[in-house]
Amino acid sequence: FPEMLHDAAGVRELDRRAIEQAGIAGETLMVRAGEAAFRRLQAHWPDCQAPAVICGAGNNAGDGYVVALLAQNAGLHPQVYATVAIEFLRGDARTMADRALAEGVPVTVLADVLPDLSDHDLVVDGLLDIPSGLSADTGAELGAALRADVTATFVGMKRGLLTGAGPALCGQLYFEDLAIPESVQRSLSADCRMVQLDQLASLLPRRRRDAHKGDHGHVLVVGGDHGYAGAVLLAAEAAARSGAGLVSVATRAAHVTALVGRRPEIMVRGVEHGDDLEPLLKRASVVVCGPGMGQDAWGLGLLDKVLACGLPLVLDADALNLVAQHKLRWQASAVLTPHPGEAARLLNSDARTVQGDRFAAVHELASRYHATVLLKGAGTLIACTDQPIALAHAGNPGMASGGMGDVLSGIIGALLGQGIGPYDAARFAALVHGLAADCAVRRQGERGLLATDLLPHVRRLLNGIEHLTTEQGIGG
Repeated sequence: FPEMLHDAAGVRELDRRAIEQAGIAGETLMVRAGEAAFRRLQAHWPDCQAPAVICGAGNNAGDGYVVALLAQNAGLHPQVYATVAIEFLRGDARTMADRALAEGVPVTVLADVLPDLSDHDLVVDGLLDIPSGLSADTGAELGAALRADVTATFVGMKRGLLTGAGPALCGQLYFEDLAIPESVQRSLSADCRMVQLDQLASLLPRRRRDAHKGDHGHVLVVGGDHGYAGAVLLAAEAAARSGAGLVSVATRAAHVTALVGRRPEIMVRGVEHGDDLEPLLKRASVVVCGPGMGQDAWGLGLLDKVLACGLPLVLDADALNLVAQHKLRWQASAVLTPHPGEAARLLNSDARTVQGDRFAAVHELASRYHATVLLKGAGTLIACTDQPIALAHAGNPGMASGGMGDVLSGIIGALLGQGIGPYDAARFAALVHGLAADCAVRRQGERGLLATDLLPHVRRLLNGIEHLTTEQGIGG
């Protein structure tokens, strides 16, 4: 997929520039789009005999008529169902519709009653080049929406296809640039960019031969109230596997023995109130705060001390809930990692509103809290106040299991400790986290994926040993 991710208006502008600047006829673009869509149809459904093609009123209707004509020329038996009579079409769409009609493609204009599609073995949604009912701008599902098996989208990549409901509704997603010159593609900037591993790998150069553990950051993980020792352990182990030179954990005293027994390379200290953190904070270079911390007086006391320490922060889980509840603030740089529910609490909103426009939500969070914000979910978004919103297109439904966010926070903390800035650390961690999950499921599948399954792949990806790309990833 291209780096630049556009809203619908941006893609229309790219289409205009392709015609006016590159001199590509609109009819040519329409034919190319139809041909690309038909190639995908043949590749995925080689036995298809009777496709139904639903065509609307705009230029995408023309793409649909091209698909129908190509299907007929290939010996299939297509049927077009049009929401608008051909005589009301204009421009290149009218040209393609007339051409299909002249070649004998059957066209039925739809009335108020939907047609019976049971005689067709495939339905081609030609109303738009995205699933109907999906917002190209936000990734929100606009009421009833079509859940596609395959989506081919053209000219410019629409950001809403890659986040929110987009990945679920698009199925297997393909981008077709229709041979528009790269100079035209790059002539239009975008306020959302795809995170690309090859651009970030240089942020972790080969280590000096005389390096020592103090050169690579000391990550302190704070949290783990009674019954939640696993959360801090996952974050700490992820930080260690992501290259932190030293990792410490501040947690309930009752957890110390279990954590040291599981991972002796991690230093663990029992703390009962905020003052107990002071000697640990003096030695740390980065603090990851929130995993398993709870929201009672113990957690609040620890968080107050952390927010005042002046060190770079990663705030996750209950740290975010306490920030929202008590309207807390901090002075140092911070990366916030909310899921939609936590984001809603930080915005005094609700999760439905956040998911209704994830781009607006992450932008508002970054502006309101003067921080880098990583909004979790399908199509993770990363925002800060002076950079484009970044989108990490990686990961899979197997990640819907406990502890995944703790691992992510630990990766971010380790990258911060190794000298990477908050925005880049969040982007890098989000992509590696998702790609590691994709690596983990390639042989064993999504069901039953555990957070610890990611750790070997995180290490390999950060060392450049594993090279899974987003195109090779699940659903890519």
